[in-house]
Amino acid sequence: MHELSIALSAIELAEQAANGRRIKRITLEIGELAGVAPEALFFCFDLATKDTLAEGAELEICARSGIARCEECQSTFPAPSRLAICDCGSPRICLVQGEELNVKSVEFCQARREGDGVAEQAERDR
Repeated sequence: MHELSIALSAIELAEQAANGRRIKRITLEIGELAGVAPEALFFCFDLATKDTLAEGAELEICARSGIARCEECQSTFPAPSRLAICDCGSPRICLVQGEELNVKSVEFCQARREGDGVAEQAERDR
């Protein structure tokens, strides 16, 4: 189950950019041919965020469909699998989209940790 390592890596990248702020949402761009099971990734993400800046954060997945280019006729076409064949009959294809696995965006909360806004205000009131 590599979905757990994907979730952990996404959280680690988001925490590096967080500068101590809580993470509200992580958006991943995942190609449909990347071999990632979205349901398993959502499950692993919920487990992996415990006791991190991303605890309670939302995971959003933007799916990218598979697109291939034929090496014979140079046409591009939808590729529902890695074994797609061009309409010209050639099996010599190159995938040009659909294998992505990227952190597309990270959204942060205003407070650094839950309750920090209250603690910061109490410090200023002294």
